[in-house]
Amino acid sequence: MSRGGRIKERDEPERRCIATGEVQPKRGLIRFVAGPDGVIVADLAEKLPGRGIWVAADRAAIEKAAAKGLFSRAAKAQVKAPDGLADLVEAALARRVVELVSLARKSGRAVAGFEKVKGWLAEGRAKVLLQASDGSERGKGKLWTPTGGRWFGCLTASELGLSFGRDHVIHGALAAGGLTDKVILEAGRLTGLRGHDDGNTAVGKE
Repeated sequence: MSRGGRIKERDEPERRCIATGEVQPKRGLIRFVAGPDGVIVADLAEKLPGRGIWVAADRAAIEKAAAKGLFSRAAKAQVKAPDGLADLVEAALARRVVELVSLARKSGRAVAGFEKVKGWLAEGRAKVLLQASDGSERGKGKLWTPTGGRWFGCLTASELGLSFGRDHVIHGALAAGGLTDKVILEAGRLTGLRGHDDGNTAVGKE
């Protein structure tokens, strides 16, 4: 059993956060590398060359690492964290989530709109319920987290709208398979940066 009461997946890779000192699954951390110019960049795809430096997907942890010179200590070299690093990471994560949901929509694995989402939930087709952080709590409470699935409220209505080619979207749902697991991973990290509770804000029936 891992932190938070979740069952640890078999052979799930772990890394140590340079800010908290805690070892935890990679899915809850963000990889950073030092670029050729000695400036720290977030490697969200975890594909850039260089020594990986891991920080928890948490605004306070990233800000501490930048302010206390922890990146230089971990890199064993003098490196520089850009101003507003946590903001840069948050913006990049938001773009990744928006793009992934958009790709899921194009593959037929995502729908938007209260009635369509409610239909997917009722039919058991939804694995993830997405609801805008700035949407009406009353309206959001009429839907429910999919059984055995996840709920995320880390995107704004305009950001969620971008995923579906609309100005604003309050409710969205993703089916299992395809890019859904990647959405869960990146939305979980974005939740950490934005400080939203990733529990079940939707208070309708389970």
